[in-house]
Amino acid sequence: MTGGAPETGGGPSTTRPEGAGPEGARPAEVRPADARPAGAPPAGTRPAGREADGLAVASFVLGLLGLLVMNILLGPVAIVMAVVALARSTTRRGRALLGLALGVADLVVLAVLVTVNGTVSWGLAG
Repeated sequence: MTGGAPETGGGPSTTRPEGAGPEGARPAEVRPADARPAGAPPAGTRPAGREADGLAVASFVLGLLGLLVMNILLGPVAIVMAVVALARSTTRRGRALLGLALGVADLVVLAVLVTVNGTVSWGLAG
């Protein structure tokens, strides 16, 4: 054909919209290297769930340790850590509840020993 009109053949068109891949698929979105997925915590921070799990375990350990030594200090710390872990919806709920119970038991043991011995200090030797 002569003239300025484009030639249209009977075959399929080989032109695609700009940015389209085969069969009209779009390429994956390109993000900068420092970009993070939506909803992800900022770099260098731990998710609150992991922190709450750590508080639950620490509460359990301190409550257990408080039954043997320094129950006047470790009992209340175990109680506070267990309550904070439960408030932050820990996945280790049972461990947090055990820490809470052990913290209360620390204070009960302290109250019994103060009543029996008349002093806050005590030892295993009797």
